[in-house]
Amino acid sequence: MTRTHHRDRDRPAVYPEWLEEILGCIRADKPVRKDFEHGGRLHIDRPLPFLSLFLIRGRQDIAARDVAAANASYLIANNLEEALPIVAAVGGVLKERFGAFMLLDVDELEHDTLLTDDSPYLPPFEIRIAATGEPAAEEAETALAEGVDIRQVKFRTPHVERFALETDFQATALARKTGFSLVAVRFAPIYRQPESGKIYPDLRERLIANIFDAGLRAFAAFVAATQTLKITTHRALGRKAFVDAVSRADRSIDEVAASFDFLLAVTPINADAAWQEFKAGNFKRAPRFLYRPLSVQVEVEKRKLFSVAFDRFEDPVLYHLYREKQQELDLQLSLITARETSRFVEYSRALYGPVEATLHRSAAEILAKTAKAAHDGDDGEAGNEIADCRDVEIAARAMIVSYQRQYEGFTAEIELRDDLPPGLLVSDGRLLISRTTRVPASRVDALLSHEIGVHLLTYFNGSAQGLRLFRSGLAGYEGMQEGLAVFSEYMAGGMTIARLRLVAARVVACAAMLEGRPFAETYDMLVGEHGFGPATAFNVALRLYRGGGLAKDAIYLRGLMELLDHLKAGGALDPFWMGKISASHFRVMQELSLRGLLKMPVIRPAFLVHPHAQARLDKARAGMTPLDMVTS
Repeated sequence: MTRTHHRDRDRPAVYPEWLEEILGCIRADKPVRKDFEHGGRLHIDRPLPFLSLFLIRGRQDIAARDVAAANASYLIANNLEEALPIVAAVGGVLKERFGAFMLLDVDELEHDTLLTDDSPYLPPFEIRIAATGEPAAEEAETALAEGVDIRQVKFRTPHVERFALETDFQATALARKTGFSLVAVRFAPIYRQPESGKIYPDLRERLIANIFDAGLRAFAAFVAATQTLKITTHRALGRKAFVDAVSRADRSIDEVAASFDFLLAVTPINADAAWQEFKAGNFKRAPRFLYRPLSVQVEVEKRKLFSVAFDRFEDPVLYHLYREKQQELDLQLSLITARETSRFVEYSRALYGPVEATLHRSAAEILAKTAKAAHDGDDGEAGNEIADCRDVEIAARAMIVSYQRQYEGFTAEIELRDDLPPGLLVSDGRLLISRTTRVPASRVDALLSHEIGVHLLTYFNGSAQGLRLFRSGLAGYEGMQEGLAVFSEYMAGGMTIARLRLVAARVVACAAMLEGRPFAETYDMLVGEHGFGPATAFNVALRLYRGGGLAKDAIYLRGLMELLDHLKAGGALDPFWMGKISASHFRVMQELSLRGLLKMPVIRPAFLVHPHAQARLDKARAGMTPLDMVTS
C-alpha cells in the first residue's frame, strides 16, 4: 500500500487520495472498511473517540489480532511505518470531532512463561498493561486492569502487572509520534501449547472474548473521563453493523436449519390408528408408530453445517451464538437419524436435558394439589362447548388478520392436516392444525395466543431482524419459548386447572420415560395415579415416546418457571418478542439491541392488551408459582 511518513506538525497534512477518501467518510458519518496488503485492514463502523490497533509483523493466527478486530473501530497494520500515518490522520479527525482520542495497542507476549507442557498445576497467566500519563488514559488503564482481573479463562486467573511505557518500543513510538492518549495491553499466549505451539481453540475464543470485554471497559472509562459520549454500558461501544462474513454464515446456517422439520420428522403420522391399536390390546402393548420418510440427507447437511466459516466474524458475541446453533443443529440431525433406535432417547436427553428434581417436585405438587379437580377427557371442563378444527381455523385466520394490520410481513399460513395427533403445531411460518383437534371453545383464544401470539409472532419478528438466526431460533430457545407460550395462555385468561395439570403431567411422564419405563406403564401411571382420561393419557405418552423417546415436553413447565423467576426479579418481556431466544440469551439480546444490531419488535402480542393482562402481569412480577395461575 501507499505509505506516508509522519508529518512535520507545523505543516498542513498531505495524505494520499485513498486516505483522504477515508477521512471524508469519517467526517460524513459513513462506515469505513479498507483492506491493505498482507492482511491489513482499517474498519470503522461509526465515528468513535478511539481506535484499537494490532501490528502483524509477519505473524499468523495471533489472538491479539482478533481482539483488536472485534472492536467497532480498529486498524490492523503490518508494521509501525504503515500504521503511523493512518493512526495520525484518522485519530486527528476523530479528536477534532470529539475533543479527545485514545489508542488501544493490543499485542501478545512472546511466551506463556508461567506454564510448561508438564506443569502439574495451572498457574496464573501474565497480562501487562501501560498507559500514557493523561488522567483519562490512566482511568482507562485502571478499568482495563479491573476488567481482566475479574475474569477467569478456563481455570487460569490473570496476573495483571503494570509496566513502564518507555520499555515497549511499539507503544512508545505510537504515543510519541501521534501525541494521542494510549493504553497498551500485552497478554500471554495461553491458548498455545508451550512446546508444540498447537492451539486450544476453545481457550483461544474465551481469551479473545475476555480481553475484548476488558478493552471495551477501558474505552468506556476514557469516554466517561473525557465526557465525549454518554453511554449506559460499556457494551454499547461495540459494533452497530455486522460484516459480510456474518451474513454469509447466517444464510448457510439457515439453509441447513430449513432443510428439515425436526418436530414433523419425529411426530407419528398414524396417531388415531395407534390409539385404536392400543385400545384393542387392552392398553397393555405399546402401539406401533409410523413416521414420514426423512426428506433430508443428513450426511450432506452435516458437511454443509461444518463447512460454515465463523473465523471472520470479528464479533465474539455473534461468533458464540452461531457456534451454539451449529452444535444444536448437529445434535438435531443426529437425533432424527437415530429415530426408532435406542440411541434416540440419549440424543434427546442431550438436547433437552434431564428432568431436574426441583422440576419434578413442582410438577408432582401441581398434580397432587389439583387432584380433586381432575377431569376425564381431553383438555377441557365438563359441559363446555367444544370447538373442532374448523372452528379453530376460523379463529386463527381472524387473529392472523389482526396481526397483519400491525405488520404486513406477518404472512402466516394455515394448514389442516390428517397426519398429526390432535392439537396445533407451528412449523416456521405455518400453523398446522390436526383435523382431529377438539378443544373447549373457551380455550381457543388462549390456545391461539400460545401458537400465533408467541411462536408465529417471534418467527416474524425474528424475520424482521437483519439475521435469519433470530427467526429459526438461538440454541436452546425452545424452553423459554414454550414458557412464554404457556404464560400467554394465562395472560389471555385461558389458563385452566386441566391445562396446568396437562403441563405438569408431561414432566412426570417425561421423567418416567427417561428412567426407562415402558409406554404402557407410563400410561397406567397417568390414568391410575393422576386421574387422567384414557385419550389424554395416551396423547401425553405418544408425545413422549415418539421417535424412541423425546424429552421435549418437560420444557413447558421448566420454561414457565424460568419466566416467572425472571419476572419476579424485575426482568422485562420485550426482548423476548424480538425473536426466538432462550433465558440465557437475555443479556445478549439487550446488548445487541443497545448496539443497534437488533430492532425493537415490529409486533407485540395481542394478549398484552387483554383487559386483565396488566393485573395478571403485576401478579407475576410480585411473585407467583404456576399453581397461583389457577388458584389465586
